[in-house]
Amino acid sequence: MYDAIAVEQRDTPTATLVNTGFITDSKSASGLQGIPGLRTVPETVPCECSVQGVIEENILKSMNDVVTALTTPLTEQEKHPVQKQADASRIIFSGDYTEINRFFYRRGWGDGLPLVPPTEAAVREMLQGTDLPSDHLVGKLEPRFGKATIEKIAINAVMAGALPTHLPVIIATVKGLADKTSGFGTYGCSTGSWSPHTVVNGPIRDEIHINYGSGALSPGNIANAAIGRAISLIAKNIAGARKGVEDMGVQGNPAKYSQVMGEDEAGSPWEPEHVGRGFAASDSTVTLFFPNCYDQLWPFGTDEKGILSGIIYNLMPGNSNALTLIVLTQNHARTLADAGWDKDKICTFISLNASTPAYRHPSFYGTNIGIENKPAMPINAMDPVLLVRNKKNLRIIVAGGPGSFIGRHTSSSLLGDFVTYKIDVPQNWQTLVQKYKNLVPKYEI
Repeated sequence: MYDAIAVEQRDTPTATLVNTGFITDSKSASGLQGIPGLRTVPETVPCECSVQGVIEENILKSMNDVVTALTTPLTEQEKHPVQKQADASRIIFSGDYTEINRFFYRRGWGDGLPLVPPTEAAVREMLQGTDLPSDHLVGKLEPRFGKATIEKIAINAVMAGALPTHLPVIIATVKGLADKTSGFGTYGCSTGSWSPHTVVNGPIRDEIHINYGSGALSPGNIANAAIGRAISLIAKNIAGARKGVEDMGVQGNPAKYSQVMGEDEAGSPWEPEHVGRGFAASDSTVTLFFPNCYDQLWPFGTDEKGILSGIIYNLMPGNSNALTLIVLTQNHARTLADAGWDKDKICTFISLNASTPAYRHPSFYGTNIGIENKPAMPINAMDPVLLVRNKKNLRIIVAGGPGSFIGRHTSSSLLGDFVTYKIDVPQNWQTLVQKYKNLVPKYEI
């Protein structure tokens, strides 16, 4: 739609073909750019269709509508579009807990779960987690270019149930959302249902009780859950990636609720992720990327051959451009390290040995969808095709509890890259840490 708008602004009429399932999305994009009445023509070609006959048949049905849209004079409303003005008042609703939640839900500001009301007092308390002024702009977030100010970030953090000690992590992650390198502008809207995955490194993990042991990605830890939920709400309420409007994920993804984990640095025989990316070991950082697939891989054995084979023979065909995070347990990591493997050697081994017969790779059929920069296919259907064309797209961390499973988080397309940002804490940091240090779950045994 933005391309059509750019053409219209050069005094050239357009008629944009829009799949019937994306009409609302197109209206959002054109309205955001000040042309709410931009002319579109609905078309019924199945999304990402590769059947030429079906494509031609459905496009031909729309051609008369294209001609009409290009030749009919503009209406007065189209000549003088009026944009809606946002309500700038700070207090938007008063009521009890249930009434507030239902009001927010009807406005589309929630995620389907109960929210913590962002009262003036609660937001003030949250702002203790940063020394930045409340009107400081962290960045403009696509797709609707919402201004992610510190106060707006704090409001969504309150709604998610986060603590002031979580705010520095959330702010650093928002910087990653604003970084075009991460690809959020595409990932947040695509049909692929990508979700933000945040890895936390450095001293802050233990200071705010980030889980990097058993069930690191499971419910039960307020830091992991609330930080991830805050990012999800920010993606919706500030960035404007709203489900079924701009976020067009086909199946959706439960990881959009929250996907935050720490790295088990003490349990790892290798340098932690942030050190490998150029930061000091004493720095606290977030590393962000957008996977849409998660698997628990079962190794073929607990020796080095069994662990590595379990990884390379379980990568998905067609993802040779994907970003992949491999999560190893302490035991598997130490087994590999004792045998002389470091992270770089493991990534090199995977990239050179993970392969599939050509007939199992979608590019072999010539019309596959969703894969850019397709690899060259051999003539023989049984010849191998490498599944990882760039080892730099692989990252390895150590996390998780006792057990033998290997985690694999994969983005099914390469539209961005891993980004890492340093976490800055306020001057009163140790006071805040002490205030919330005992807020941890204790289970009766």
